[in-house]
Amino acid sequence: MSIKRTLWDFLDNSPAPPAVADSTDEDVEGVYFEQARTRTRWRVGITAALALGALLVLIAIGGYFVSSMNTPAIVLPEPDSPGVDMAGNPQPGGDRPTSQVTVHVVGAVEKPGVVTLEAPSRVQDALEAAGGALPEAELSGVNLARELFDGEQIVVPAQGEDVVSTGVLSGGLVSLSRASSAELQELPRVGPHTAERIIDWRETHGPFRSVEDL
Repeated sequence: MSIKRTLWDFLDNSPAPPAVADSTDEDVEGVYFEQARTRTRWRVGITAALALGALLVLIAIGGYFVSSMNTPAIVLPEPDSPGVDMAGNPQPGGDRPTSQVTVHVVGAVEKPGVVTLEAPSRVQDALEAAGGALPEAELSGVNLARELFDGEQIVVPAQGEDVVSTGVLSGGLVSLSRASSAELQELPRVGPHTAERIIDWRETHGPFRSVEDL
């Protein structure tokens, strides 16, 4: 009996065997370090991508400014300027043709003769181109505000002279744009009232230019 008790006492008082390390702690530690390495790789990758993107943006901006500085500016000619080619050389015929009227001024003017004016022009412009009316000119019967038409003759009478009508053309034809009231009444079915209406329209709108004006 005493021997058994002594054996049990020995077993109870003997040091406990060393504890075996639990494999679960090592697994947890391995997983932790693996996640840490993964996060580190992601951070490095994102940082590198952002740096590369910023570098590409800077390169693109620099290339744009360099190309814009080296590109020559192209200046287009103004619409009203003569024709110019891309090399800056003037082209023949660049000026736009302008409409002109040529009239014959006779009578009491400084320089009787043929004058050419820009269209539209008035009788007053034709007299000025002929040097102006003489002091003895009778202008009360001349409509200075009338618009000129190409090929007509303007007669400026002197004081005391009768106004010479130029409404009758060669061949006995009557010009509706130049004929007097008496000459208009020589036309078929044109009386004093119709002749006056023709003259009034002519004074307001200028000479007849087409059949539609009638």
